Amino acid sequence: MLFLCYPKCSTCRKAKKWLDEHKIEYTERHIAEENPTCDELKTWYQQSGLPLKKFFNTSGLIYKEMQLKDKLQSMCEDEQLKLLASNGMLVKRPIAISDDKVLVGFKESEWEALL
Repeated sequence: MLFLCYPKCSTCRKAKKWLDEHKIEYTERHIAEENPTCDELKTWYQQSGLPLKKFFNTSGLIYKEMQLKDKLQSMCEDEQLKLLASNGMLVKRPIAISDDKVLVGFKESEWEALL
């Protein structure tokens, strides 16, 4: 499993602790230092079945500074994916990717059910 996180994020730390407690093996990747590529994001988005908006860190400073709440509606899917790939801090975290599942954000009940 690939685990994308930002180490200073409290939600990411909770998710990592949960994975460790459940003895789930993962490879950790720092989302800001090794930003997901456009192709990775497109694959994960399609695999997840979630709306693309769920991949945006809507509570992040960069999202707010760029006023993306208003701009995303007029952007096509490719533009949104390229924007996400341009800065890891725009991407919602943590993200857990296994062979057949993509979990975005940490909700313990969801992770419990799917992992």
